[in-house]
Amino acid sequence: MIPDNSNTHSADKNGGNSGLFSRFLSTVEWLGNLLPHPVTLFALLSVFIVLLSGVLGYFDIAVADPRPEGANGREADGMIEVISLMSAEGLQRIVTGLVTNFTGFAPLGTVLVALLGVSVAEHSGLLSAAMRALVMNASKRAVTFAIVFAGIISNTASELGYVVLIPLAAMIFHSLGRHPLAGLAAAFAGVSAGYSANLLLGTVDPLLSGITEAAAHMIDPDYTVGPEVNWYFMFVSTFVVATMGALVTEKVVEPRLGKFDEADAPDDLAVQSMHKPTALEKKGLVWAGVSFLVVCGILALTVVPESGILRHPETGAVPGSPFLKGIVAFIFVTFAVPGFVYGKITGTMKNDKDVINAMAKSMGAMGLYITLVFFAAQFVAFFKWTNLGTVLAVKGAALLQAVGLDGPSVFILFILMCGVVNLSLGSASAQWAVTAPIFVPMLMLIGYSPEVIQAAYRIGDSVTNVIAPMMSYFGLILAMAAKYKKDLGMGTLIAMMLPYSMVFIVGWTILFYIWVFLLGMPVGPGAATYYQP
Repeated sequence: MIPDNSNTHSADKNGGNSGLFSRFLSTVEWLGNLLPHPVTLFALLSVFIVLLSGVLGYFDIAVADPRPEGANGREADGMIEVISLMSAEGLQRIVTGLVTNFTGFAPLGTVLVALLGVSVAEHSGLLSAAMRALVMNASKRAVTFAIVFAGIISNTASELGYVVLIPLAAMIFHSLGRHPLAGLAAAFAGVSAGYSANLLLGTVDPLLSGITEAAAHMIDPDYTVGPEVNWYFMFVSTFVVATMGALVTEKVVEPRLGKFDEADAPDDLAVQSMHKPTALEKKGLVWAGVSFLVVCGILALTVVPESGILRHPETGAVPGSPFLKGIVAFIFVTFAVPGFVYGKITGTMKNDKDVINAMAKSMGAMGLYITLVFFAAQFVAFFKWTNLGTVLAVKGAALLQAVGLDGPSVFILFILMCGVVNLSLGSASAQWAVTAPIFVPMLMLIGYSPEVIQAAYRIGDSVTNVIAPMMSYFGLILAMAAKYKKDLGMGTLIAMMLPYSMVFIVGWTILFYIWVFLLGMPVGPGAATYYQP
């Protein structure tokens, strides 16, 4: 990674306002560095919840119960008090619930199951070949859009876009006589700033929906949030974000970078070449596509006919059906089957052992995530046990109504807040685990559904990834960019990516308002816009 002392040098060459901008970036980095590791953060927050519950419980803090009459057997006009965990009963609940909090945390199992299928497609080489085929076969006119678009859909396979597509995009731009940093920026924008958009459901969907459902239970214990609840909006967002990314690259970033000068690159510039898919890989892609269509056809037979076996057993409808409730299983199948078919054709996977090894490698890389989930699960459980989430939600909802922020405009502040928090807490799951227990109940109480709240969160969480120094891959991107520009510092990279964040947050928020409030379209299958108790 480039030393910090290069930041000022690089920023000073960017114009008259570079000093102020550099100080702003330094402040963001300084604030981010004050935060502990996310695992430590959740451990500290769990302890804080215990202490806070003791103080508020001592003063008998309570609010009127906002949950529907009859929920959990309660009667109307009840009160919800803060329950102290600083007591004998609290300690007993903590020690007896430590394991079940972890094993019962909804995002844990759903993400791991989905990842098992994705791992087969990734390790067989299917995802890498598909990405190269999409980008390297695009025309010169369409290559920018193709790169941003490929970056967005690469999020299905977690780090693949960072490791494969971003350096590939820089090489493609370089080979076309365009500035390689513009290609790098376009790919980085798609992979990171367009993080939540996608054509297919991926591992992030069950991860976020599980946290959202747990938060919604503070208001409505029977509310369910499936992984598919944002799919319509995220599907459309893929094309809108890709278009915005291509326009920013060609109209703002590339003109600002100018013509690439080889003299700006290190003396030992060596760019590894990446080839188009071979004939064998193309054959594998074709048969993988055929197998994908076959799997989709079989699944369609279970839900399209009115007598489909995976429709709702009582109503016969798709909403609330076993098909949607089991969507994680279908994510697993639709990645694993084409992945194995591709591997079998190309020779990267010969038998069941290769499939098992691919799954095992992915599970082995999930150690940090599992550790994070353990402490996040304790924080979420403590928050629920103490009723702090409900109390804060009721107080916050009353405040929003008092100042007149109970209309759709409240989502502008919510999206902006999520974007700012993301600058220092880059993990989507970590940030949502902290904020969802407060904001999901709060916005439900002023009338909005958890599905819409989650969709808004995903916008704010995505758009500032590319300017967040604490984002886990930021150092890697900085190192990649340094291959093409000597002494490139963090300030220069963030300045290059800032136009994407600015355009994405405005354009994506406008799309959200048009889709949800102007057109009244659902953000996903069976997803309501307004919460009806």
